[in-house]
Amino acid sequence: MRTFEVPGDGGPLRPRERPVPTPAAGEVLVRVRARSINARDLPIVEGRYSMPVPPGRIPLSDAAGTVDAVGAGVRGFQVGDRVMSTFHPEWLHGTLDGWGELYGVQRDGWLAEHVAVAEHSVLPVPEHLSFEEAATLPCAALTAFSALDGIGAGDSVLLQGSGGVSMFALQFARLAGARVLITTSGPVKARWLRELGAPDVIDRTAVPEWGDEVRARTGGRGVDRVVEIGGAGTIGQSLRALAHGGLISLVGNLADGAGLDLGAFLGRGATLRAIAVGSRSDFERMIRVLEQHRLHPLIDRAFPFDEAPEAFTHFATKDTIGKIIIGD
Repeated sequence: MRTFEVPGDGGPLRPRERPVPTPAAGEVLVRVRARSINARDLPIVEGRYSMPVPPGRIPLSDAAGTVDAVGAGVRGFQVGDRVMSTFHPEWLHGTLDGWGELYGVQRDGWLAEHVAVAEHSVLPVPEHLSFEEAATLPCAALTAFSALDGIGAGDSVLLQGSGGVSMFALQFARLAGARVLITTSGPVKARWLRELGAPDVIDRTAVPEWGDEVRARTGGRGVDRVVEIGGAGTIGQSLRALAHGGLISLVGNLADGAGLDLGAFLGRGATLRAIAVGSRSDFERMIRVLEQHRLHPLIDRAFPFDEAPEAFTHFATKDTIGKIIIGD
C-alpha cells in the first residue's frame, strides 16, 4: 500500500510502500478514503513538533473510510461499514488522564491507504456526510464543540481566524443561538466570512486593538466565551474582549507574543480552560448534533493522495477557509 512518511529532518514528506496490515483481534482494517490536515500536523511534518517524532512515522490523525476486514472478536463493525477515526485512540470517556499515544507521534497515523486500529478507535460516519466531510471531524470539529460547551441562546462568542476549528465553532455557536464575533486578517477574508454568516467580523490588521473593538461592539460588556487559537500572541487582546466572569477556551498556541497578564486576568474574574479535543463519548454526543441539524463541514480544497506534499504546502500558506483534504 502507498503511504507518506515524515523524514525526521524537516524535509518534505517521502512516499513509501508498506504491506497492508492484518487486523489483530479486536481490530478493524480501514481502507482510507479521505484525510484532513490539522494545525498540529504541520510542525510534525516539518520537524518542529513539541514532542519527538521518529523518522519514518506516518502523520495525520483525522480520516474516514470503509472497513475492509475485521479481526477476531469484533462486534461493532462489519466489512463495508463507513467509519472515521477518533483523535485520541484510547480516550473513551471521562477526563483525560495524560495525552497517551497520539497519531503521527507515538503511533503511525492515517496518511496511508490502509490502517488497522482497535474497533473502539473508530466511529460510524453520519449518513448525510461524505468521506471528505467526515474526515474533518475528529480533531477540529470536536475541539470546537468542546470549546463551546455550555454556550446557548443569548451568549456571545469571539472566534479567531478562518481555520477548521474556528469555522466549526462558527457553525456550532450559531446553532446554539449565540452571537458570534470573529477576527480575521484582511478585507478579502472578512468578506468571505460575512458571506458564511458571520456579520460581526473584525479585520485585526486594520484594528490591532481588536479586544477594545469587541467590547465596543458588545456595548462595553465583552463576550462570554473566547475560542483562543493564537495563544500567547493573542490572549492579551482576548482578555480585553472578555466579559467579567467569562471563559477563554484555549485550543491553540500559534502566535508568538508576551502571554497572559495575570493581574488583568484576576481583575476580569476570568476562567482559562485548556481544550484537549474530546473523548469518544464527546464525539458521539457531537455526532448527534450534526445529524439532528444536518450540518455539513466547510472544505477549502481537496488534493489527491499523491499530492499530499502539495496539500501541506497549501495549508502552510494560511490562505484558507475551512479544511484541507487529502483523498484517495
